[in-house]
Amino acid sequence: MLTIKCAACKRKLWKYDKIGHGQVLRCHKARIKRHYDYRTADNKILCVCGKQIGVDKGSFIKMIAKMFVYTGQKRHG
Repeated sequence: MLTIKCAACKRKLWKYDKIGHGQVLRCHKARIKRHYDYRTADNKILCVCGKQIGVDKGSFIKMIAKMFVYTGQKRHG
């Protein structure tokens, strides 16, 4: 389980169940287990500090690579 955080202010955004070895390029909404602080505006996912973290594409969030960091472990499946 990964904890996704804003790269600028380090505020927790959500907990995500990442499956596989690869990079976090997309966060599928069905695998987001807990929501913390973030907001949406015009299909943009924003931290409360104002930085854009990703783009809402319907069933998943397309992440912007340098705008977030994460802690935790990926599940190898």
